[in-house]
Amino acid sequence: MAKMLKVGDRVKVIAGSKKGTIASIVKVDRANRKAMLKDINVVERHVRANAYQKGSKKTVHLGIDFSNLKKEDK
Repeated sequence: MAKMLKVGDRVKVIAGSKKGTIASIVKVDRANRKAMLKDINVVERHVRANAYQKGSKKTVHLGIDFSNLKKEDK
């Protein structure tokens, strides 16, 4: 059985546009099998203004699938 990834682990991206990048895990979404990596796959989303708040931007981590990550040895 493969070792589970957890917050704080250093991983290497083995597939996709960020291939070869090493980063640490900030958040894990086990339901969708995705890991959010520090400063990788971060985008800005626009929030629409409504009666309770002003319009703004917020940064969101897009997850990278577990199958595209490899745990780095220390």
